[in-house]
Amino acid sequence: MKFNFKPSRAELLELMKKLGLVVVGTLALAFGCAIFTIPFNLVTGGVTGIAIIINQFTAEFISIDVVIAIITWGLFFMGLLVLGRDFAMKTLISSIIYPIGITLFSTLLSEEVLGGFFLLSKSGYSDIAILLGAVFGGVLVGVGCALTFLGGGSTGGVDIIAFALCRVFKRWKSSVVIFVIDAVTVVIGMFVLRDITLTLLGIASAFVAALVIDRVFLGQSQAFTAEIVSDNYEEIKRHIIEKMERTATVVDALGGYSGAPKKMLFVTFSMRQYAELINIINKADKHAFVTVHRAHEINGEGWTFEK
Repeated sequence: MKFNFKPSRAELLELMKKLGLVVVGTLALAFGCAIFTIPFNLVTGGVTGIAIIINQFTAEFISIDVVIAIITWGLFFMGLLVLGRDFAMKTLISSIIYPIGITLFSTLLSEEVLGGFFLLSKSGYSDIAILLGAVFGGVLVGVGCALTFLGGGSTGGVDIIAFALCRVFKRWKSSVVIFVIDAVTVVIGMFVLRDITLTLLGIASAFVAALVIDRVFLGQSQAFTAEIVSDNYEEIKRHIIEKMERTATVVDALGGYSGAPKKMLFVTFSMRQYAELINIINKADKHAFVTVHRAHEINGEGWTFEK
């Protein structure tokens, strides 16, 4: 039996868009690291942070871009073997482009290129160069990671180690493991580099990157969703409609412990309405179970469409 799957024009455009986001995001990540963080030995965690530490012992016979390439491609094959082909495919483009981007962008760090335009340490404001490196390095790393995520890809790196460990230790959370790996990398970097200023600036740069990822990936949306389990759901729903001028979806639920039938309200609201919603819930049912999530994107009447 032959399958003749021919994607539509819209599907091809969507695929090209996603691939473009991954490529541009990875290049932005490589540029930020090569121009701003690596020259100042700012250990922010991740593959680049590990490479900076290793390079302190191997700089005489191997360049840092080669170290990054070895670590990146080594982790990619580790992910392929341990986590499977589907996961590896998500990191394939970044695993190829990132090390190459680091090598290419590192060539800009020369006085022969545009008169040393990219050499922050050689500028007339060299006294604040390292601070600029931490800030703008964090911004570009954040933008790069966020664009890659929006394209459906992954930057791989230490995430692969974390996911592999979580396969073995089922109760471990990947987010916690990633944080621990990055934290350990920063601490080791502090002892290897023996400079508390570099360590603090590396932490600050990582913090800036996290803020940018949150802003770019989640967008400008200031919307939230709440799941409310309450026996007094009718009153809560009525006040949401009358006072907040929002609506709610009522979902049948079943108590996991009690086995009793429950009603759950699903409501979407703006950030400025958070306090009002919590007040409504507390007045109607102080024992209500409430879970609040930040919404990545909301489309529909009252949000992106006019009433």
